[in-house]
Amino acid sequence: MVKYYIIIISTICLFFANSCKNDDGTVIKGNLSNLSDSYILASYISADSVIVDTIAVNEKNKFNYKVNIDTLTTFSLFMNNQESATVIFADKGQKVTIKGDALFPDLINVNGNEINDDLTEFKLANQDLLKQRGQLLADSQSDKNLDTTRTNALSRNEDVSNLNLLNHELTLKAEEYIKENPSKLSSLILISNFFMNSDKPKTLERVLGYIEGDITETNIAQRLYSYSKKLNRSAEDATIPYFQLTDKDGEKIRSNDFSGKYLLLSFVSTAGVESRETIELLRNEYEAIGKDSAQFVSVYIDTDQYPIKPVEQDSIPWIVVPDERGWGSEIIDLLNIQYIPFNLLIGPDGTIILRNIAAQEVAETIARSSEN
Repeated sequence: MVKYYIIIISTICLFFANSCKNDDGTVIKGNLSNLSDSYILASYISADSVIVDTIAVNEKNKFNYKVNIDTLTTFSLFMNNQESATVIFADKGQKVTIKGDALFPDLINVNGNEINDDLTEFKLANQDLLKQRGQLLADSQSDKNLDTTRTNALSRNEDVSNLNLLNHELTLKAEEYIKENPSKLSSLILISNFFMNSDKPKTLERVLGYIEGDITETNIAQRLYSYSKKLNRSAEDATIPYFQLTDKDGEKIRSNDFSGKYLLLSFVSTAGVESRETIELLRNEYEAIGKDSAQFVSVYIDTDQYPIKPVEQDSIPWIVVPDERGWGSEIIDLLNIQYIPFNLLIGPDGTIILRNIAAQEVAETIARSSEN
Protein backbone atom coordinates (compact mmCIF):
# COMPACT_ATOMS: atom_id res chain seq x y z
CA MET A 1 0.00 0.00 0.00
CA VAL A 2 2.82 2.37 0.93
CA LYS A 3 4.53 1.48 -2.31
CA TYR A 4 1.27 2.27 -4.13
CA TYR A 5 1.05 5.76 -2.58
CA ILE A 6 4.69 6.42 -3.31
CA ILE A 7 4.07 5.63 -6.96
CA ILE A 8 1.02 7.94 -7.03
CA ILE A 9 2.87 10.77 -5.29
CA SER A 10 5.87 10.31 -7.55
CA THR A 11 3.62 10.40 -10.60
CA ILE A 12 1.88 13.57 -9.38
CA CYS A 13 5.25 15.26 -8.68
CA LEU A 14 6.52 14.26 -12.11
CA PHE A 15 3.34 15.64 -13.70
CA PHE A 16 3.72 19.02 -11.98
CA ALA A 17 7.43 19.11 -12.75
CA ASN A 18 6.71 18.58 -16.43
CA SER A 19 3.91 21.16 -16.29
CA CYS A 20 6.25 23.73 -14.81
CA LYS A 21 8.83 22.92 -17.44
CA ASN A 22 6.25 23.33 -20.18
CA ASP A 23 5.21 26.71 -18.75
CA ASP A 24 8.82 27.88 -18.81
CA GLY A 25 9.36 26.74 -22.39
CA THR A 26 8.88 29.06 -25.32
CA VAL A 27 6.46 27.79 -27.95
CA ILE A 28 6.36 28.99 -31.55
CA LYS A 29 3.52 27.53 -33.55
CA GLY A 30 2.14 28.43 -36.92
CA ASN A 31 0.33 27.72 -40.14
CA LEU A 32 2.00 28.75 -43.39
CA SER A 33 0.66 28.21 -46.88
CA ASN A 34 2.76 27.54 -50.00
CA LEU A 35 5.49 25.62 -48.21
CA SER A 36 7.44 23.48 -50.66
CA ASP A 37 9.16 21.42 -47.95
CA SER A 38 8.01 19.44 -44.95
CA TYR A 39 10.28 21.42 -42.65
CA ILE A 40 11.39 24.91 -41.65
CA LEU A 41 14.85 25.88 -40.41
CA ALA A 42 15.00 28.02 -37.27
CA SER A 43 18.18 29.93 -36.49
CA TYR A 44 18.99 31.96 -33.38
CA ILE A 45 21.93 32.95 -31.20
CA SER A 46 22.39 31.44 -27.75
CA ALA A 47 25.44 32.09 -25.57
CA ASP A 48 27.42 33.43 -28.54
CA SER A 49 26.66 30.30 -30.59
CA VAL A 50 24.43 30.07 -33.64
CA ILE A 51 21.79 27.39 -33.13
CA VAL A 52 20.00 25.86 -36.11
CA ASP A 53 16.96 23.63 -35.53
CA THR A 54 14.77 21.78 -37.99
CA ILE A 55 11.02 22.25 -37.43
CA ALA A 56 8.75 19.56 -38.84
CA VAL A 57 5.67 20.73 -40.74
CA ASN A 58 2.65 18.42 -41.01
CA GLU A 59 0.45 17.79 -44.04
CA LYS A 60 -1.78 20.74 -43.07
CA ASN A 61 1.21 23.11 -43.13
CA LYS A 62 1.13 23.45 -39.35
CA PHE A 63 4.09 23.29 -36.99
CA ASN A 64 4.82 23.50 -33.28
CA TYR A 65 8.31 24.38 -32.09
CA LYS A 66 9.36 24.43 -28.46
CA VAL A 67 12.65 25.92 -27.32
CA ASN A 68 14.19 26.86 -23.98
CA ILE A 69 15.54 30.42 -23.90
CA ASP A 70 16.27 32.77 -21.01
CA THR A 71 15.98 36.17 -22.66
CA LEU A 72 14.46 38.02 -25.62
CA THR A 73 15.71 36.20 -28.68
CA THR A 74 15.55 36.85 -32.42
CA PHE A 75 14.57 33.82 -34.50
CA SER A 76 15.02 33.61 -38.27
CA LEU A 77 12.75 31.08 -39.93
CA PHE A 78 13.92 29.88 -43.36
CA MET A 79 11.38 28.34 -45.74
CA ASN A 80 11.25 26.76 -49.19
CA ASN A 81 14.87 25.68 -49.41
CA GLN A 82 15.97 28.92 -47.73
CA GLU A 83 14.58 31.05 -50.55
CA SER A 84 12.35 33.01 -48.15
CA ALA A 85 12.63 33.92 -44.49
CA THR A 86 10.84 35.77 -41.73
CA VAL A 87 12.00 37.07 -38.36
CA ILE A 88 10.20 36.71 -35.04
CA PHE A 89 10.95 37.72 -31.46
CA ALA A 90 10.30 35.57 -28.40
CA ASP A 91 11.18 35.62 -24.71
CA LYS A 92 11.24 32.98 -21.99
CA GLY A 93 7.90 31.21 -21.54
CA GLN A 94 6.09 33.08 -24.32
CA LYS A 95 3.66 31.57 -26.82
CA VAL A 96 4.12 32.99 -30.31
CA THR A 97 1.86 32.31 -33.29
CA ILE A 98 2.65 32.68 -36.98
CA LYS A 99 0.29 32.78 -39.94
CA GLY A 100 0.76 33.71 -43.56
CA ASP A 101 2.10 32.81 -47.00
CA ALA A 102 5.66 31.52 -47.39
CA LEU A 103 5.83 33.21 -50.80
CA PHE A 104 5.31 36.61 -49.15
CA PRO A 105 7.48 36.50 -46.01
CA ASP A 106 7.16 40.25 -45.40
CA LEU A 107 3.41 39.77 -44.91
CA ILE A 108 3.58 36.90 -42.41
CA ASN A 109 1.70 37.86 -39.25
CA VAL A 110 3.41 37.14 -35.95
CA ASN A 111 1.70 37.60 -32.59
CA GLY A 112 2.46 36.76 -28.99
CA ASN A 113 4.27 39.76 -27.50
CA GLU A 114 4.45 43.52 -27.90
CA ILE A 115 7.23 43.57 -30.52
CA ASN A 116 5.60 40.98 -32.77
CA ASP A 117 2.15 42.55 -32.34
CA ASP A 118 3.42 46.04 -33.19
CA LEU A 119 5.35 44.85 -36.25
CA THR A 120 2.34 42.89 -37.46
CA GLU A 121 0.22 46.02 -37.05
CA PHE A 122 2.72 47.88 -39.25
CA LYS A 123 2.54 45.09 -41.86
CA LEU A 124 -1.25 45.16 -41.93
CA ALA A 125 -1.29 48.94 -42.31
CA ASN A 126 1.07 48.68 -45.31
CA GLN A 127 0.13 45.29 -46.73
CA ASP A 128 -0.62 46.62 -50.23
CA LEU A 129 2.89 48.08 -50.59
CA LEU A 130 4.49 45.00 -49.04
CA LYS A 131 2.58 42.66 -51.34
CA GLN A 132 3.53 44.65 -54.43
CA ARG A 133 7.17 44.55 -53.37
CA GLY A 134 6.97 40.83 -52.59
CA GLN A 135 5.42 40.06 -55.97
CA LEU A 136 8.04 42.15 -57.77
CA LEU A 137 10.87 40.35 -55.95
CA ALA A 138 9.31 36.97 -56.71
CA ASP A 139 8.95 37.84 -60.41
CA SER A 140 12.54 39.11 -60.57
CA GLN A 141 13.81 35.90 -58.98
CA SER A 142 11.94 33.73 -61.49
CA ASP A 143 13.35 35.77 -64.41
CA LYS A 144 16.91 35.64 -63.08
CA ASN A 145 19.63 34.26 -65.37
CA LEU A 146 17.38 34.28 -68.43
CA ASP A 147 18.71 35.54 -71.80
CA THR A 148 20.40 38.92 -71.75
CA THR A 149 18.67 40.64 -74.66
CA ARG A 150 18.19 44.37 -74.59
CA THR A 151 14.45 43.87 -74.00
CA ASN A 152 15.13 41.91 -70.83
CA ALA A 153 17.73 44.44 -69.72
CA LEU A 154 15.17 47.22 -70.07
CA SER A 155 12.63 45.12 -68.20
CA ARG A 156 15.11 44.61 -65.35
CA ASN A 157 15.77 48.34 -65.19
CA GLU A 158 12.02 48.99 -64.99
CA ASP A 159 11.70 46.42 -62.19
CA VAL A 160 14.54 48.07 -60.28
CA SER A 161 12.89 51.47 -60.66
CA ASN A 162 9.56 50.13 -59.40
CA LEU A 163 11.28 48.37 -56.51
CA ASN A 164 13.07 51.57 -55.55
CA LEU A 165 9.76 53.46 -55.56
CA LEU A 166 8.10 50.86 -53.34
CA ASN A 167 11.06 50.83 -50.95
CA HIS A 168 10.96 54.62 -50.80
CA GLU A 169 7.25 54.61 -49.91
CA LEU A 170 7.77 51.93 -47.27
CA THR A 171 10.70 53.85 -45.81
CA LEU A 172 8.50 56.94 -45.46
CA LYS A 173 5.83 54.84 -43.72
CA ALA A 174 8.46 53.37 -41.41
CA GLU A 175 9.80 56.81 -40.49
CA GLU A 176 6.28 58.02 -39.76
CA TYR A 177 5.73 55.04 -37.44
CA ILE A 178 9.06 55.64 -35.66
CA LYS A 179 8.23 59.30 -35.04
CA GLU A 180 4.88 58.32 -33.55
CA ASN A 181 6.36 55.48 -31.43
CA PRO A 182 9.80 56.70 -30.30
CA SER A 183 10.01 54.48 -27.19
CA LYS A 184 8.93 51.15 -28.70
CA LEU A 185 11.34 48.33 -29.52
CA SER A 186 9.44 47.81 -32.77
CA SER A 187 10.72 51.22 -33.91
CA LEU A 188 14.30 50.01 -33.49
CA ILE A 189 13.46 46.92 -35.55
CA LEU A 190 12.00 49.09 -38.33
CA ILE A 191 15.12 51.26 -38.30
CA SER A 192 17.19 48.11 -38.66
CA ASN A 193 14.97 46.83 -41.50
CA PHE A 194 14.61 50.01 -43.53
CA PHE A 195 17.58 52.26 -42.75
CA MET A 196 20.57 50.03 -42.00
CA ASN A 197 21.52 49.56 -45.66
CA SER A 198 20.84 53.12 -46.66
CA ASP A 199 23.42 55.00 -48.72
CA LYS A 200 22.30 58.16 -46.95
CA PRO A 201 23.75 58.09 -43.42
CA LYS A 202 22.06 61.36 -42.50
CA THR A 203 18.73 59.58 -42.88
CA LEU A 204 19.75 56.89 -40.39
CA GLU A 205 21.10 59.57 -38.07
CA ARG A 206 17.81 61.46 -38.32
CA VAL A 207 15.53 58.52 -37.50
CA LEU A 208 17.77 57.47 -34.61
CA GLY A 209 17.23 60.97 -33.26
CA TYR A 210 13.55 60.14 -32.74
CA ILE A 211 14.33 57.30 -30.32
CA GLU A 212 13.85 58.01 -26.63
CA GLY A 213 13.34 56.31 -23.29
CA ASP A 214 14.80 53.06 -21.98
CA ILE A 215 15.22 51.52 -25.42
CA THR A 216 18.16 53.85 -26.10
CA GLU A 217 20.16 51.67 -23.71
CA THR A 218 19.34 48.36 -25.40
CA ASN A 219 21.95 46.39 -27.33
CA ILE A 220 20.16 46.88 -30.63
CA ALA A 221 20.07 50.66 -30.12
CA GLN A 222 23.78 50.73 -29.29
CA ARG A 223 24.58 48.70 -32.42
CA LEU A 224 22.54 51.13 -34.53
CA TYR A 225 24.33 54.14 -33.04
CA SER A 226 27.72 52.52 -33.77
CA TYR A 227 26.65 51.63 -37.29
CA SER A 228 25.51 55.21 -37.89
CA LYS A 229 28.97 56.48 -36.99
CA LYS A 230 30.50 53.92 -39.34
CA LEU A 231 28.25 55.07 -42.20
CA ASN A 232 29.28 58.67 -41.72
CA ARG A 233 32.95 57.71 -42.12
CA SER A 234 32.29 56.57 -45.72
CA ALA A 235 29.49 59.00 -46.61
CA GLU A 236 29.37 61.52 -49.44
CA ASP A 237 31.51 64.60 -48.62
CA ALA A 238 33.60 62.55 -46.17
CA THR A 239 37.31 61.90 -46.78
CA ILE A 240 37.86 58.39 -48.10
CA PRO A 241 39.25 56.12 -45.35
CA TYR A 242 42.72 54.75 -46.02
CA PHE A 243 42.71 51.38 -47.78
CA GLN A 244 45.20 49.01 -49.33
CA LEU A 245 44.53 46.47 -52.10
CA THR A 246 46.52 44.01 -54.22
CA ASP A 247 45.91 44.04 -57.98
CA LYS A 248 45.88 41.05 -60.33
CA ASP A 249 49.65 41.35 -60.85
CA GLY A 250 50.38 41.32 -57.12
CA GLU A 251 51.12 45.04 -56.93
CA LYS A 252 50.06 46.97 -53.82
CA ILE A 253 47.52 49.74 -54.33
CA ARG A 254 46.90 52.38 -51.69
CA SER A 255 44.20 54.99 -51.50
CA ASN A 256 46.73 57.83 -51.39
CA ASP A 257 48.24 56.63 -54.71
CA PHE A 258 45.44 58.49 -56.48
CA SER A 259 45.89 61.85 -54.79
CA GLY A 260 45.25 64.65 -57.27
CA LYS A 261 43.10 62.44 -59.53
CA TYR A 262 39.48 61.38 -59.67
CA LEU A 263 39.08 57.76 -58.67
CA LEU A 264 36.20 55.53 -59.71
CA LEU A 265 35.98 52.44 -57.51
CA SER A 266 33.66 49.79 -58.94
CA PHE A 267 32.68 46.65 -57.05
CA VAL A 268 31.58 43.85 -59.34
CA SER A 269 31.44 40.09 -59.78
CA THR A 270 32.55 37.72 -62.53
CA ALA A 271 29.04 36.29 -62.37
CA GLY A 272 25.85 38.22 -63.00
CA VAL A 273 24.43 40.19 -65.89
CA GLU A 274 24.44 43.51 -64.04
CA SER A 275 28.19 43.38 -63.33
CA ARG A 276 29.02 42.63 -66.96
CA GLU A 277 26.79 45.47 -68.12
CA THR A 278 28.48 47.82 -65.63
CA ILE A 279 31.95 46.95 -66.94
CA GLU A 280 30.84 47.58 -70.53
CA LEU A 281 29.35 50.95 -69.62
CA LEU A 282 32.50 51.89 -67.72
CA ARG A 283 34.60 51.13 -70.82
CA ASN A 284 32.81 53.94 -72.65
CA GLU A 285 33.27 56.31 -69.72
CA TYR A 286 36.96 55.41 -69.41
CA GLU A 287 37.56 56.26 -73.06
CA ALA A 288 35.85 59.63 -72.63
CA ILE A 289 37.94 60.68 -69.61
CA GLY A 290 41.48 62.05 -69.65
CA LYS A 291 43.77 59.41 -68.12
CA ASP A 292 45.87 62.12 -66.49
CA SER A 293 42.92 63.33 -64.44
CA ALA A 294 41.12 60.10 -63.50
CA GLN A 295 41.74 56.44 -62.76
CA PHE A 296 39.45 53.42 -62.47
CA VAL A 297 39.78 50.45 -60.12
CA SER A 298 37.43 47.45 -60.33
CA VAL A 299 37.29 45.15 -57.30
CA TYR A 300 35.96 41.64 -57.96
CA ILE A 301 34.65 40.19 -54.75
CA ASP A 302 33.14 36.80 -55.64
CA THR A 303 34.89 33.98 -53.83
CA ASP A 304 33.72 30.88 -55.66
CA GLN A 305 35.23 31.92 -58.99
CA TYR A 306 38.55 33.31 -57.78
CA PRO A 307 40.85 34.01 -59.54
CA ILE A 308 39.16 36.06 -62.27
CA LYS A 309 39.27 34.49 -65.71
CA PRO A 310 42.43 35.67 -67.55
CA VAL A 311 40.43 36.70 -70.63
CA GLU A 312 38.32 39.06 -68.57
CA GLN A 313 41.34 40.46 -66.75
CA ASP A 314 43.22 41.25 -69.94
CA SER A 315 40.24 42.91 -71.59
CA ILE A 316 39.83 45.59 -68.90
CA PRO A 317 42.15 48.57 -69.53
CA TRP A 318 42.26 49.80 -65.92
CA ILE A 319 43.34 48.36 -62.56
CA VAL A 320 41.66 45.08 -61.60
CA VAL A 321 41.65 43.74 -58.05
CA PRO A 322 40.53 40.12 -57.51
CA ASP A 323 39.72 39.96 -53.78
CA GLU A 324 39.47 36.33 -52.68
CA ARG A 325 37.91 37.33 -49.34
CA GLY A 326 34.69 38.30 -51.12
CA TRP A 327 32.10 39.85 -48.82
CA GLY A 328 34.55 39.42 -45.95
CA SER A 329 36.95 41.89 -47.54
CA GLU A 330 38.11 44.80 -45.40
CA ILE A 331 37.32 47.37 -48.08
CA ILE A 332 33.74 46.08 -48.37
CA ASP A 333 33.24 46.73 -44.67
CA LEU A 334 35.26 49.95 -44.67
CA LEU A 335 33.23 51.58 -47.45
CA ASN A 336 29.90 49.97 -46.49
CA ILE A 337 29.32 48.21 -49.81
CA GLN A 338 25.98 46.41 -49.48
CA TYR A 339 25.45 45.05 -52.99
CA ILE A 340 27.02 44.74 -56.41
CA PRO A 341 27.53 46.27 -58.84
CA PHE A 342 28.35 49.42 -56.89
CA ASN A 343 30.32 52.47 -58.06
CA LEU A 344 32.01 55.04 -55.83
CA LEU A 345 33.42 58.32 -57.19
CA ILE A 346 36.20 60.02 -55.23
CA GLY A 347 37.55 63.50 -55.91
CA PRO A 348 41.19 64.59 -56.36
CA ASP A 349 41.28 65.77 -52.74
CA GLY A 350 40.15 62.36 -51.44
CA THR A 351 36.55 63.45 -50.81
CA ILE A 352 33.78 61.00 -51.66
CA ILE A 353 31.77 62.80 -54.34
CA LEU A 354 29.03 60.28 -55.04
CA ARG A 355 28.06 56.82 -53.78
CA ASN A 356 26.32 54.39 -56.12
CA ILE A 357 26.91 56.57 -59.16
CA ALA A 358 25.44 55.16 -62.38
CA ALA A 359 28.19 53.78 -64.62
CA GLN A 360 27.00 55.79 -67.63
CA GLU A 361 27.18 59.07 -65.67
CA VAL A 362 30.82 58.93 -64.52
CA ALA A 363 32.40 61.03 -67.28
CA GLU A 364 29.69 63.71 -67.14
CA THR A 365 29.89 63.93 -63.35
CA ILE A 366 33.68 64.31 -63.43
CA ALA A 367 33.44 67.01 -66.12
CA ARG A 368 30.80 68.89 -64.13
CA SER A 369 32.80 68.57 -60.93
CA SER A 370 35.98 69.84 -62.63
CA GLU A 371 34.19 73.00 -63.74
CA ASN A 372 33.19 73.93 -60.17
